[in-house]
Amino acid sequence: MAEEEATAVVDGRALVERMAEAAEEISAISDYRNAYRKQFCDLSRRMKLLEPMFQELKESKDPIPEQAVRSLVLLKRALDSARELLRLGNEGSKIFLVLEREKTTKRFLEVTVQLEQALSEVPFNMLNISDEVREQVELVHAQFKRAKERVDMNDMDLHRDLLSAYNMSTDANVDPSTLHRLAEKLQLLTISDLKQESLALHEMVVASDGDPGEIIEKMSMLLKKVKDFMQTQNPEMGTPTNKGLLPSNERAKPPVMPDDFRCPISLELMKDPVIVATGQTYERESIEKWLQAGHDTCPKTQQRLSNKSLTPNYVLRSLIVQWCEANGIDPPKRPARTGKSRPTCSSGEHAKVLDLVSKLSSRSTDNQQSAAAELRLLARRSAENRLCIAEAGAIPLLVKLLSTLDVLTQEHAVTALLNLSIFEDNKEKIIISGAVPGIVHVLRRGSMEARENAAATLFSISVVDDYKIRIGNLGAIPPLVSLLREGSPRGKKDAATALFNLCIYQGNKGKAVRAGVVPILVGLLMDPEAGMMEETLAILAILSSHSEGKAAIAAAEALPALVEAIKSGSPRNKENAAATLLHLCSGEQQQQHLAEAHEKGLMGLLQEMAENGTDRGKRKAAQLIQRMNRFLEQKRVAQAQALAKQSGNPASPDFDYR
Repeated sequence: MAEEEATAVVDGRALVERMAEAAEEISAISDYRNAYRKQFCDLSRRMKLLEPMFQELKESKDPIPEQAVRSLVLLKRALDSARELLRLGNEGSKIFLVLEREKTTKRFLEVTVQLEQALSEVPFNMLNISDEVREQVELVHAQFKRAKERVDMNDMDLHRDLLSAYNMSTDANVDPSTLHRLAEKLQLLTISDLKQESLALHEMVVASDGDPGEIIEKMSMLLKKVKDFMQTQNPEMGTPTNKGLLPSNERAKPPVMPDDFRCPISLELMKDPVIVATGQTYERESIEKWLQAGHDTCPKTQQRLSNKSLTPNYVLRSLIVQWCEANGIDPPKRPARTGKSRPTCSSGEHAKVLDLVSKLSSRSTDNQQSAAAELRLLARRSAENRLCIAEAGAIPLLVKLLSTLDVLTQEHAVTALLNLSIFEDNKEKIIISGAVPGIVHVLRRGSMEARENAAATLFSISVVDDYKIRIGNLGAIPPLVSLLREGSPRGKKDAATALFNLCIYQGNKGKAVRAGVVPILVGLLMDPEAGMMEETLAILAILSSHSEGKAAIAAAEALPALVEAIKSGSPRNKENAAATLLHLCSGEQQQQHLAEAHEKGLMGLLQEMAENGTDRGKRKAAQLIQRMNRFLEQKRVAQAQALAKQSGNPASPDFDYR
């Protein structure tokens, strides 16, 4: 371990690479369906919040000071401990975790303390990470600090039930109500669950101390009792444990249901699958009950839901129906909807929509153009029309028209998609229809109005976080940057809002910088006639947290315009200008930028902002003032040393060197 630490101290970059890899591995671990699900999910959620810090350190080209590397070595060890514990929660035996309750609780406490202590040692002022990420890490640190005071995993009833059933002789009858509670609390409700538990039990017990033979026998017998009980409750479960006793030609071969077809909450075949804001799919009835109970998180990922809208997963439902039909199973029927009704259009409008949709498939360009134009207007009028048009199958046909050579048809098609995307349920339909490459094509080659509306469409559908990644990977950013440079005033604003939304995702920031967005933004910032100050400062603020973005902003000589924004901008613009300057005044060129900012009179502006600005503005101003004071002190020391050297007196007795 000492050798590993010494190596890590020498090679800070390699250490950061390993930490980023460990964080990615932790993010990939999920599905903690055991008695301590909440504790595992809480730990997993906190670890995922640390991942942006490692990514920023990985992308930064600034050297990592030796003192910071030493503290990161401790954090790397804590990461490894957390990863192993989360793997145990994901792959380990549910029964074993409960029986070894005290050891499990102790491991959680040890990992929590280890992470809290490691985070307390991290010298953030020495690391090139954004203020937003630092605030997030400090929040996680505070959560670990509180958590180590109250690690509580005791479910006494479950432990008592399990211990009672476990200690019974092999031929003793366990109370069915006890077996029912065990099956539910341990999430041993399907043949798949029981199989996985059997394998996990064997692997864990063999690796443990004690007598593996006796433990395996007792746990396996308990598992068999749970399985037999579940079969009496659900005869359709099958008897996979007896398959090996039958001749191969007599073995039943029930179809194996794909895990993706089961609702993560009910574990049943989904009848009406819907997608929540995190991108996870659930049975509508199950997730509605979850939300109605007051929860605002995704049950599977434990992420907070940005909204509580439910988008029908038509693709998955179609796959489920196909699988059922191929295996001779009656397809599940969607339950009748109760409660809040979805918007519906009148029978007359519905007939009109069906007629227009049929014309989209016509070989006549005139028919296609007129139908797309009318659908564009209908989609603009109401939510009812947007739903009706989508359910009539218009979206895939409109997507096909994005590549047409007829300029007007293309313009109507992309604008119709924009209007349809306003209805939340339609965003996913547009994405899964493969619309993004077509929208990017219009963004590159369409008329100016079509390009503007293509940019607005990308902004609309990128509200869903997962789609930001897909849109960035499909090449949308360079043509958006081109529109920002050469578009009409409205087109520039549409491009800016889309770029801002996409660059919230860290991976898209580098793409935007490499596409040349920074010089364009700085040019717009310096042009008072452009009317784009708010948009440009917002984008510059998020790009400045990226190493390439910071370098590009410095190269574009944006500092005078940023100081001017702090001097005369709106409160929001002052915040974003200060946030951008804060990133510029760190790293390799910080002395140069601080000197220039001081010459421009920044200190007085910051003091005013620290007293009268918004809460966020005050924080940014205070951090910049601290850096400016440190710079001025270093400058004073350097001048005093230079004067002392010139006078032949290298050490002044009344001067405090630091």
